[in-house]
Amino acid sequence: MNLNTARVFVRDIGRARHFYAETLGLSMHAEGLAQGYCVFNAGNCELVVEAVPADAPAEDQALVGRFTGLSFLVPSVHVAHQDLTRRGVEFTGVPERQFWGGTLATFRDPDGNQFQIVHRGPA
Repeated sequence: MNLNTARVFVRDIGRARHFYAETLGLSMHAEGLAQGYCVFNAGNCELVVEAVPADAPAEDQALVGRFTGLSFLVPSVHVAHQDLTRRGVEFTGVPERQFWGGTLATFRDPDGNQFQIVHRGPA
């Protein structure tokens, strides 16, 4: 099996489109802004960004602004952290070396969803 798609939920699809395409630099594969979604190429996986309507039930609203568990592999966490910070990306802290040998830093999209940039190996 291969992981094919990951979904992230947002409140404002237009703002999210700009963040993922322009700020993060992901290429868009498909979009349906009127339907509330965008699909981005994210390496070996597609990232589907989907809007949760303001009148959606509370359990749907709770999908927005969470730790996603998704990581973007980068050649250097320190360089990516500096570049993304210059672009206005909000990080929860500086890159940190992990017990398993890699380095990572956690960032948020405009709706508070948390992702990580990671490098596996010596910093």
